[in-house]
Amino acid sequence: MKTLVERLSPSRLVLLICTAEILSMTGFATYPALLPRLRAAWDLSNSEAGLISGTFFVGYMLATPFLVGLTDRIDTRRIYLLATLLACAGSLGFALFAQGLRSAVFFQILVGAGLAGTYMPGLRLLTDHFRGAVPSRGVAFYTATFGLGTTGSLLLAGALEPVGWQWAFSASAVGPFIAGPLIFFSFPARPPQGSDAPPVPVFDFRPVLRNREAMGYILGYAAHCWELFGLRSWLPAFFAFSLGLSLTEGGFWFGAASLAAWVNLLGPLASIFGNEAAVKRGRRRLILSAMTGSGLLACLVGFSAPLPIILVFILTTLYFLCVMGDSAALTAGMVAASEPGRKGAAMALHSLMGFGAGFLAPLAFGSVLDAAGGNESVTAWGLAFAALGVWSLVAVGLALLRKITSAR
Repeated sequence: MKTLVERLSPSRLVLLICTAEILSMTGFATYPALLPRLRAAWDLSNSEAGLISGTFFVGYMLATPFLVGLTDRIDTRRIYLLATLLACAGSLGFALFAQGLRSAVFFQILVGAGLAGTYMPGLRLLTDHFRGAVPSRGVAFYTATFGLGTTGSLLLAGALEPVGWQWAFSASAVGPFIAGPLIFFSFPARPPQGSDAPPVPVFDFRPVLRNREAMGYILGYAAHCWELFGLRSWLPAFFAFSLGLSLTEGGFWFGAASLAAWVNLLGPLASIFGNEAAVKRGRRRLILSAMTGSGLLACLVGFSAPLPIILVFILTTLYFLCVMGDSAALTAGMVAASEPGRKGAAMALHSLMGFGAGFLAPLAFGSVLDAAGGNESVTAWGLAFAALGVWSLVAVGLALLRKITSAR
């Protein structure tokens, strides 16, 4: 008897994987959405608040070599199911037991480990079970869905915050609880497909490091994630600061978490259209253009806080669109450049370096915020946002320098 996936058309297979991704991410942005409230309730400094955000990515980094690397060796759907259980445990732990910095760090690590076993393994399921060559458009839709998952998580947390932050975390555990069985029972039980080459050890990334084309995309993804996850971690708090300056009180549709959700909702469009532009005009050109735009806008966003909230929202949205513009192109490029039989290792290193940058960025943002005057200073917010764009500008500068040098 055929499984559900074996009866689906390619487009419906992509839809199934994307739906599971959204469900698995309901706890992804719960803490950032509630950061202003929890910072006050637990008497946290900005650095400590940023540390909690960043430890999500510690969990992701610790779990990635195992959960993603092992997709070269064992049934991916089992890894996916285990990861959703970790995500559930982290969100429920927050709701029932979190009381401050240490406990929040622990449960953030669990939620991060859950994402490590669903995001790239989900992409692996897509590429292994797609009938025929996987088009970059399919990868683009999958990576773009990350933004929808983020938006759903922010909206869920924002809607339940008035009831109590514990209820927001409890509700965020429901999504992965559904996603795990959905994937496990929809896909056939079989080992990874695509190569007769013997699998490399889980921690052996040397073949990937020797692949210069794949490494170019992986390093670019690290710069992208530095900016993206630093922005996502602090965006609700930034909107709360800007709303406070304008003495505007928001509701469900207009609160800080909701504004951040609407910004994130546009991210998938930027990722998909960015990939289409990359196919037509070249990935390298698209990636450098997106990094240039995001790096420059990063230097403006934080200083815009005193402006009317509609202008702050528009500028922040433009910044986010630039940040997301190269997301799908970077991941699709990595997948295309990966060697057969080492796709899991390449995905693991891709995630490890990207989400490693995602761990450091929120902490760096909070540290700059504290050092430059605190979360009540416009200058501090401006400099903290500028710190997010620095690596994109450095990457663009190095690419231009290399082009000039090679021309000589």
